[in-house]
Parts: sequence; structure tokens; C-alpha cells
Amino acid sequence: MIFDKAFKEAIGRLSSSEKDKLIFRLLKKDLDLANQLYFELVSGDSKESRRKETLKKLQKMVNSAKEPQYYFSPGILLMHMRDTSGVINEHVKITKDKYGEVSLQIFVLKEFLKIHNTFFKDSPLKKAYTMNIYFVVKAFKIMVLLKKMHEDSLLDFADDLAEIGWMFRDNPVLMNVAIKNGLDVNWLVGNKIPDNIAEIEKNLRQQGFLK
Repeated sequence: MIFDKAFKEAIGRLSSSEKDKLIFRLLKKDLDLANQLYFELVSGDSKESRRKETLKKLQKMVNSAKEPQYYFSPGILLMHMRDTSGVINEHVKITKDKYGEVSLQIFVLKEFLKIHNTFFKDSPLKKAYTMNIYFVVKAFKIMVLLKKMHEDSLLDFADDLAEIGWMFRDNPVLMNVAIKNGLDVNWLVGNKIPDNIAEIEKNLRQQGFLK
């Protein structure tokens, strides 16, 4: 909805009490906005402190996925990874922490790649395809996010990206999925993400890849 000048002026003429009632009514229907405002106006937390708390939560989730009872299939591991994505998304919605979004996404991708390569590296493509394509999509997402940030951020994460790239190379099935879906792991290993990585990803999706 576009808020025209007349509408804005009408809102401005409301009394303070009327505005307060309206705001609280709207916030009850938009919990994400309510949480964001609470973080900014009341909590006293910084993005960095929230990021650390989120990282602790993610570490616990990753550790729980390493428990023997969860080694059923790549599909179960994928469920755990998707749960961590929800935690990261919530953190970003509340804090608008772009740097944290990248660092947390990289942490999750690295840790779940380690688990996947340890237990499911030799799984048939048909059995592990959904998990493998999810890794490829995550790698693209991280690169797209990084290219939106200051170039110094690439240096901050260079070693992590290289480690992710080498784990891709160490898994022939995963590498096969990466190659067929347009992911060049040299972008990760050599820290040479194309400037037009977002356009590359978009074109691949339009051609039916990355799914």
C-alpha cells in the first residue's frame, strides 16, 4: 500500500492517545515489527550481543544433530539445517544484522557440511540430492549476501569460504550437484566471487536449476 500525503497528514492530526492505541493494535498483528521495536527501544542489547546469543543457540542445535539417534538419513539432517535457518531469519528480522546474517549462515553451512561429509558422503545421489542441492543454494546465498557488503567483509570470511569450498571438493556427489547447478567452487576456495553473482543465481533459477 502506498501512503499518500493526505493519509499521512490525517495520521498526523490524530491525538497522542489515538496514535498509541493504533500502534499497539498494529503491533499485535505484526510480531516481527513488535520484536524489532522492542530490541531497538527497550532491550538495551546490541547487534553483537544478540549475534553471540544466536550463535550459542545454533551451536546447541548443531551439536544435537550430531547425536547418534539422528543419523537416520540425509533428510533428517536437512530438517535440522532448516530449523537453524529459521533461527537466523528471526535474528535478522529483529536486529537487521547483515554482518551477523553472513557469519551465522557460514557457521551453519560449515558445521552441517562436516556432518554430511562424515556420515552421508557416499550416499547415492537419489537419496541425498535434496540435501546436496540445499548446500549449493546456501553457498549461493552466502556469496550474494557478501557481495552486498563492504569488500573488507570478504577478507573476514576468506578462510571460512575456502574451507567450505574444500569440503565441496571432498564430496564427489556434492560436487556433481554443484557443477550441474552452476556453482564454481573456485569462487569459494579462491575468494573470487563474481561481482554479478546475484545475476548469475537469478539466471540459473530462471533456467530451472537450484531446485
